[in-house]
Amino acid sequence: MLDNLTQRLAKVVKTMRGEARLTESNTAEMLREVRLALLEADVALPAVREFIAKVKEKALGEEVISSLTPGQALVGVVQRELAAIMGADLGPEAYELNFATQPPAIILMAGLQGAGKTTTVGKLAKYLKEEKRKKVLTVSADVYRPAAIGQLETVTKQVGADFFPSSANDKPVDIALAAVDYAKKHYHDVLIIDTAGRLGIDEAMMQEIAALHAAVKPIETLFVVDAMLGQDAINTAKAFNDALPLTGVVLTKLDGDSRGGAALSVRHITGKPVKFAGVAEKLDGLEAFDPNRMANRILGMGDILALVEEARKGVDVAAAKDLADKIKGGGKFDLNDFKAQISQMKKMGGLSGLLDKLPAQFQQAAGSADMGQAEKQVRRMEGIINAMTPQERAKPELIKASRKRRIATGAGVQVQEVNRMLSQFEQMQSMMKKLKGGGMMKMMRSMKGMMPGMR
Repeated sequence: MLDNLTQRLAKVVKTMRGEARLTESNTAEMLREVRLALLEADVALPAVREFIAKVKEKALGEEVISSLTPGQALVGVVQRELAAIMGADLGPEAYELNFATQPPAIILMAGLQGAGKTTTVGKLAKYLKEEKRKKVLTVSADVYRPAAIGQLETVTKQVGADFFPSSANDKPVDIALAAVDYAKKHYHDVLIIDTAGRLGIDEAMMQEIAALHAAVKPIETLFVVDAMLGQDAINTAKAFNDALPLTGVVLTKLDGDSRGGAALSVRHITGKPVKFAGVAEKLDGLEAFDPNRMANRILGMGDILALVEEARKGVDVAAAKDLADKIKGGGKFDLNDFKAQISQMKKMGGLSGLLDKLPAQFQQAAGSADMGQAEKQVRRMEGIINAMTPQERAKPELIKASRKRRIATGAGVQVQEVNRMLSQFEQMQSMMKKLKGGGMMKMMRSMKGMMPGMR
């Protein structure tokens, strides 16, 4: 996510940290690099101008000039202004959904077709159900796109929320009002309304969603925008902001090959906070947006808090403690433990998800790995372990030539793949013995040889 912008700004940050004195000359050079990085990332020109002006003002101010380490102080200025342009100045309460109304709290989702509204409704329903303990009802008022209603019903059932059925023959306002009535009678805390999108902004679309808004009076009106839109996100955001009293923004596809400009532009154009970010295709791939943490990630400082949250949700604490006690007590790390570690890693977003949240220096320690290929090889390793007998997993030393051929056939791979997996397991086993007091950097260096795709 935001790879190009992160690399450019991280390089600038590294140079800035090394400056013992700040002059107008080296500050101007730094700002030029930052400006180019932002423009290349498709950040809106007005947002770039405001950002550069504020950084320049602070950079040449007393706060930085008088600092014992002006280069590092300047990094702090860039981080704070980057967070501010994404809405940190609004305060943390601005990023919370508002439920201060008589149930159901109605959330209206708006955006262009293809922005990922329907999937986002499912993700949001899951988030509210699991994180906020809310009873959630969803309904589709999209009577134009084929299978839109069926798609929402499917994702709603997958996340365990309730779905209100609608028909393409009904009017959107009638559907929404019927859903509100149903939600009241069945004591739902939240009603999420999925609306129709279009391939482009048109007057009829805006009139329809304005009528929907007037009819149901939602407490939250969220604008869903594709982070890959780039400069187009600005025009779309402005049109929706003019037509509707938006309360927040949801950025989707931040895990894609996006330049990241929308993340910095949309809040500047609408004045509304980005409340959520879609960071994976899976239905648990929705994160509450935090501008300070996003600024850290863009500057290559990582997001350790997000990593801790992923660990809290994905790691089986009891199993981790059992493994730690086992290793500490002199027990052998076997293939069952290895498979459990792979499963835990997948729950935390896989290799790429973990690496994305680490600071730049740890990402560099991992080398220029092809993460897509690495993820594929991790799945293959899991398949090879699944093709083994319980005895073989507990005692890998039993696996000789004839057993390797049988395992390879069962997993649908070549025998060389089985040998490679066993070699990687042995490296992991060796690392487990050594890694008692070592630091994260030591572990990452060890993982370069162990993890597939890392060089």
